[in-house]
Amino acid sequence: MNPADEEFILQCLRIYYYEYFGIIDIPPELNRHEFGYKRPNSGMMRHIQLQDAAQLRSTLMRELPLDVFLSPARYLSPTSPMPEKEWQSSDLIFDIDAKDLNLECRPSHTVQICTTCGMSSDKECPCDYPKKVSTSVACGRCINASKNEVRKLLDILSDDIGIEESQVRIYFSGNDGFHIHIRDSKLSNLNSLERSELVDYVMFRNILPERLGVRKDNTPSLPKPTDLGWPGRFARHMHGSKMTHPPKNKKVTSDDYAQFSDTLKTLSGILGACVDPGVTTDIRRIFRMPGTINGKSGMTKMLCTNIKKFNPYKDAVLIHDKKVTVRASCPIQFRLMNKKFGPYYDEDVSIPAYAALYLICKQLAHIS
Repeated sequence: MNPADEEFILQCLRIYYYEYFGIIDIPPELNRHEFGYKRPNSGMMRHIQLQDAAQLRSTLMRELPLDVFLSPARYLSPTSPMPEKEWQSSDLIFDIDAKDLNLECRPSHTVQICTTCGMSSDKECPCDYPKKVSTSVACGRCINASKNEVRKLLDILSDDIGIEESQVRIYFSGNDGFHIHIRDSKLSNLNSLERSELVDYVMFRNILPERLGVRKDNTPSLPKPTDLGWPGRFARHMHGSKMTHPPKNKKVTSDDYAQFSDTLKTLSGILGACVDPGVTTDIRRIFRMPGTINGKSGMTKMLCTNIKKFNPYKDAVLIHDKKVTVRASCPIQFRLMNKKFGPYYDEDVSIPAYAALYLICKQLAHIS
């Protein structure tokens, strides 16, 4: 990152954390959590303990971090090396990211950036150098698909696990998806293995045919739509569908069993919620702090009180709109604040600061 870009980012952050500190979600007992941050052009700083909101505010205004993190876990000694922190408990978090949904639209709004010539393109660059990084720009279809996964997850957590709505907070991640935070004392003591089992459950993953009444050399006893949990969900989905299942009046053969197992694997992506297993099971990671800027986009990790109406490309864009001139190379058009930007082909453009920060964070522009 060049000095002009860094100075522009720091200016945006200085204004942001002065004006919007109040939207940062500060947990009870802040001093039991591990704090971390990353400044532009700097490495990660972590194993930090903050005593209260006043110290958090002063740290943000002094350091102007582009990324701010806080552990969902609570420790007796947050500043100690990881083996010595003395883990006590951890909030349950699910991460839903559009990049994991394998959507057909994804290639159409993904830009390849060559690490040699710096060219940004939706195709291959002329130098044909193998090392490239990719970045995705704003896409409503990706957000809507991610919202659908959130709804599936919430239904499972509420109906099957018994988690109350008041214990759940939904956040736009600030980039390409959503974070679901659950503060429930009954679940905060779950270890990594137990969280892994919960992930398998919400994803409808590793479900054995026996769970749904299908056993080799036995007449199947398939679940009914009124059954609770996955048996009922499976039955309701299969009712009226064209998917096959073992005949009800004959014993299940090995071929029947294998075919039904394949059906269940297919249904995982349809019935289950697509979450990132590593995020939920890692009880010691630090996680982006709600209300702070996401350094991959310049947008805010924002609380969603109405996910149906929430528009991240408007509601999570809180940087000011003063015009800034940048050298932009973004071959794909995108929308922020209900305005269209791009495509840009290595050209100087005058755009609002929020769009400039977005492109700079995406490595698609530089301050002219």
